[in-house]
Amino acid sequence: MRPAPPALLLLPLTLSPAATAAPAPTGLRAELLARPERTLLLAPKPSLAWTVPSGVQTAYQILVAPDRAALDADGGTLWDSGRVASPAQAATYGGAPLAPGTACAWKVRIWDTAGGPGPWSEPQAFRTGAPAPGASVSVHPLEIRRIAPASVRRTGNGTWFVDFGRAAFGTLELKLTDPAGGGSVEVHLGEKRGAGDTVDRKPGGTIRYRRIVLPLKAGSHTYTLAIPPDKRNTGRGAVRMPEGFPEVLPFRYAELAGVPGALPPEAVSQIAVFYPFDEAASAFRSSSRALNEVWDLCKYSIQATSFCGIYVDGDRERIPYEADAYINQLCHYGVDAEYAMARRSLEFLIRRPAWPTEWILHTVLMAHADWEYTGDSQLIAAYWSDLKAKTLEALAREDGLISTAGGRVTDEVLRSIHILGNPNYIHGAKLRDIVDWPAGERDGYKLVDVNTVVNAFHACAIGQMARMAEALGRPGEAAAYRARADRVRQAINEKLFDGTRGVYRDGEGTDHAALHANMMPLAFGLVPPARRKTVADFVKSRGMACSVYGAQYLLEALYAADEDEAALRLMTSDGDRGWLNMIRSGSTVTLEAWDIRYKPNLDWNHAWGAAPANIIPRWLLGVRPLEPGFAKVLIQPRPGSLTEAEGVVPTIRGPVKVAFRNAPGVAFRLAVTIPGNTAARVGVPDLGKASTTVTLDGKTTEGTREGRHVFVDVGWGEHVVERR
Repeated sequence: MRPAPPALLLLPLTLSPAATAAPAPTGLRAELLARPERTLLLAPKPSLAWTVPSGVQTAYQILVAPDRAALDADGGTLWDSGRVASPAQAATYGGAPLAPGTACAWKVRIWDTAGGPGPWSEPQAFRTGAPAPGASVSVHPLEIRRIAPASVRRTGNGTWFVDFGRAAFGTLELKLTDPAGGGSVEVHLGEKRGAGDTVDRKPGGTIRYRRIVLPLKAGSHTYTLAIPPDKRNTGRGAVRMPEGFPEVLPFRYAELAGVPGALPPEAVSQIAVFYPFDEAASAFRSSSRALNEVWDLCKYSIQATSFCGIYVDGDRERIPYEADAYINQLCHYGVDAEYAMARRSLEFLIRRPAWPTEWILHTVLMAHADWEYTGDSQLIAAYWSDLKAKTLEALAREDGLISTAGGRVTDEVLRSIHILGNPNYIHGAKLRDIVDWPAGERDGYKLVDVNTVVNAFHACAIGQMARMAEALGRPGEAAAYRARADRVRQAINEKLFDGTRGVYRDGEGTDHAALHANMMPLAFGLVPPARRKTVADFVKSRGMACSVYGAQYLLEALYAADEDEAALRLMTSDGDRGWLNMIRSGSTVTLEAWDIRYKPNLDWNHAWGAAPANIIPRWLLGVRPLEPGFAKVLIQPRPGSLTEAEGVVPTIRGPVKVAFRNAPGVAFRLAVTIPGNTAARVGVPDLGKASTTVTLDGKTTEGTREGRHVFVDVGWGEHVVERR
């Protein structure tokens, strides 16, 4: 059945009304947490933020008091910011540092262009705590949810098969009655279904299966299954379940034998553990059923794999890795307005790094994404010296290219990135290039001393450091990083590019050109305009010749090169190297690899395989921050052959809504909703036409061309942009 047309396009729009009074702020956050009352804030001077429902903010005032009563009397006895003339929607508490155990309540009001202040927001409460060593980021506590079965079927005398519809990390709860006691129930839990109504007892790889025998007591009782700990994922370096939470196993199915009497659906529950997740924060539907299924798979994967409260690499190890965490971070931003879990993961990884060269460089990418999506620079300021070391500029030659060969990886370098002299470092290798993982996914890449992939990441990291240095008020460092980024980019293009073939080689001393050596420079904007076509053509020609990790950068590269249709085809491919194959295999969470044939020990619960959860909102719908914290947002859909799509993209300032109808090469109609106090640059496909005229909210308007899109600037509210 064809999906219904996007509703947003079919409804009349109310275009940005002139406000008569400033609205009451909503969406209050303390330390980026929407529900800070559920935890302890570890900062003595927490950040406070809000959203503006409509209009343009010109000033704000914050009151902080010990309790609601003092706040209701408009008494900022702990801090009164006074009227601050600023459009900023966040501020750092400016009173005396709050001692651990301090209870607070706060509220905010704003002024807009109409004049006087609007009403106060509803108050928000929080309490402070003491930071632990190496843990200054406040996060929400994990949640336990009781999930009812999708189906319960009797398969024989005392035997039952239970399907919960989706896999989750948790345990099983049973309500059973055994009049005499002394019996037992044999329980089989697993991610993979076997023949008929059974749990696959030999699923292969690290696909989870567990057999547990549950002794029964006389009478009626509620039993919660104790999951025996796995030696590997509860060992050294693994993230343990927090105190008060049970050991968990990812499973969808339960097979029970020896059940006394009936087993009604209300007698069996999946007790699942998640980090708090707002399922309504994001949405996506399109004219492609396949793409919709891929979105649903990837969105749920981010929720399901949040069970540790920190980004881990799956159930086999439960160890954080920088590359896994970066993809997880972007995906989390794409499906929920949640930022603290990514921050906690970044703080953890700064001090507990992994061994691959590119993973170390991902630390800078994580920090930049945090600043870009939140607008909050406190974390990058706190870890600035660490981030400088994580650029690996200490490994540079005179031309700016870096290498882990030639004795450059000294003890001093290893100490600076917390590998040497770190009791928490658990990996045997010290620093080694990886390109992609598993090794069979490298498209024949030649691992030479000066590596194109490594240097593309280095150039990206250096460029991001320049932008962050500027934000921190370090103009000298910003200028130095910009100059270094230019030098590295120039060296990559002079020394690693094959002008005869029009492609990048894997590195110095080899003529081999793998997909990775070309998709990374293309994704990071390192390819000069005159070379983009040959590089993009080569990247397209290789197909999905990379891992699920590499797919993040392959898709970014294709969209950045205006190869929308090629990216769409890869995301909706029906082959064994795509997300539909994960669904076809029976998993409801993304896999560690495309298929067990490509990684024999793969697991079925790896968030790094969920790239479409960020690619769809960031590139297909085209919603990305143009200014930190989404003060200005880019909306640049890249539809390919999709005829229609709509989505809700969460941001720190509120949801951005996008819907389009597309007649490729003929007409394009885009409807958007921009949060209050936010500006947007909106781009529509140029349809291959020379003019730059669009219709904006019913009026003919002259836009500006950039690449294959025509852009107009708009303010908050609802807008329609059309091009024919």
